[in-house]
Amino acid sequence: MSTVLEVQGLTKDFGAVRAVNLVDLTIAEGEVCAIIGPNGAGKTTVFNMLTGAFPATRGHVRFAGRDISRFPPERRNHAGIARSFQITNIFQGLDVFENVRLACQGATPGLFGTWFARKEEEAWAILRDVGLLELADVTAGNLSHGDQRYLEIALALAAAPRLLMLDEPTSGMTPLETRQTIALLRNLKTARPQLAVLLIEHDMEVVKDLSDRIYVLDFGSVIAQGRFAELKSNPQVIKAYFGAEE
Repeated sequence: MSTVLEVQGLTKDFGAVRAVNLVDLTIAEGEVCAIIGPNGAGKTTVFNMLTGAFPATRGHVRFAGRDISRFPPERRNHAGIARSFQITNIFQGLDVFENVRLACQGATPGLFGTWFARKEEEAWAILRDVGLLELADVTAGNLSHGDQRYLEIALALAAAPRLLMLDEPTSGMTPLETRQTIALLRNLKTARPQLAVLLIEHDMEVVKDLSDRIYVLDFGSVIAQGRFAELKSNPQVIKAYFGAEE
């Protein structure tokens, strides 16, 4: 598998406060990686630097072989990085299909005719991949919280990303919705085997079930990385994170 994302020495200072310190991480094509850590560890700040929302104080970000460290958010999105947010962001008054169709059209603008038909086909394919086909004609604002989160993932997929970044994808979900989300993301990995996924998640069952590799942040630094079974017995990780969960 080829490397999709390579981060070296990523650092962010807010005035005299260092929020993220010399973070290195890599994600390969088709890999699911998670970033975990206690509140305030710097997880969302890392996400914001990867998407270009925050400029890094120093460090380099390479994506698909290109240095994108100075790219603004829209160029990173066009390069193939898509992000869903912790707070759902959808078109509440439109139905599910229209949400996704408009996102597909906005990702690669063009003329009508065959282009319009192709974008509709892409929208239907995305709805199938995220399990929303049967809700295509439902107004987005009437969806359950879980289905609204799935719709947001669908909107992120409209840009045909190579890297999908998910910020707390199961936040606010019921246990049933969380299990359904795990199944959805597993199915998505099967349907789109080249798609890399990077997620922030507090639910350790989600992290354990989905992640090929996990990065543990504490006070802005990566203190460990590896598989869940390895990290669960790591004394440094237990002290910084797992111990705090118990």
